[in-house]
Amino acid sequence: MKNKKKKANSYFSFSYLFYDFTKIITALPGWIWLRPKFRYVSDEAKKKIRGGAIVISNHNSFFDPVYLQFAVWYRRHRFVCLQKFFDGPLSWLFKGFLCIPVDKDNVSLSAIREITDSLQRGKLVTLFPEGKVDLTGGKISSFQSGVVIMAINGKAPIIPVYIKKKKHFYNRVVAVFGEAIDIQSAFPDEPAFTRMDKIAKMLEEKELELKKYEEDYKNEKHVK
Repeated sequence: MKNKKKKANSYFSFSYLFYDFTKIITALPGWIWLRPKFRYVSDEAKKKIRGGAIVISNHNSFFDPVYLQFAVWYRRHRFVCLQKFFDGPLSWLFKGFLCIPVDKDNVSLSAIREITDSLQRGKLVTLFPEGKVDLTGGKISSFQSGVVIMAINGKAPIIPVYIKKKKHFYNRVVAVFGEAIDIQSAFPDEPAFTRMDKIAKMLEEKELELKKYEEDYKNEKHVK
C-alpha cells in the first residue's frame, strides 16, 4: 500500500500524460481568460489539500470541472462523470482525463471500488453531488448520498467548494472554499441508510453556507 501511494502521488505518470500535457498548454490562456478569484471561509480552509480527498461542488455550468481544476491547480483531479459521456463522441476526452464513469441511477460496485482505490492511493476525486447541471438560477439541488459512501469507504475527508454562477461569459470565476469535513464519525448511532441521508443533507447545508458567505461578502463590499 505504501508503494502504491507513492506512485499515485509522483510528479510524472504515463497514465496522466494527456492530462498533464493539456493542463500545461491551457494554463496561461486559462488563467488570463477566467481570472479566477478564490475565497476561504477561514485560515483552515486555506490549507492545501493533501492525500486522498473528495472535492464536492455545486453544478451550474458544463465548465465547472474546468473551474475546479484551476481552483485546485496543484493537484490532479479524477472527475466522476455520467456514464453517458463515455458512450458519446467525446468519450476519448473523458478517458484521456481518467474520469470515472458512474450511472447515477444504478451506481455499480466497480465504480465504487475504483473511487475507493483512488482515494486510498492518495488521489483527489472531484464530483458534483447534485448529479445534474442546473442552468436556471444557480439553485442548489438535493445531494445524492453516493458521495457519502465513497468518503466512508475511502476514509477520505470532503472539501466543499461553491462556484458562483456567472451572469456573463466574461465575468471572473469565483470559488469559495469551506473547511475539510471528516465524516467518519458523523451520526454514529444512526442506522446506515439514515446516517448516509443525514450526512448528505449536512453536506448540502455546508454548500448553502458557502453560497451565503459569497453573497454576504458581495453585499459587505458594496456597502463599503
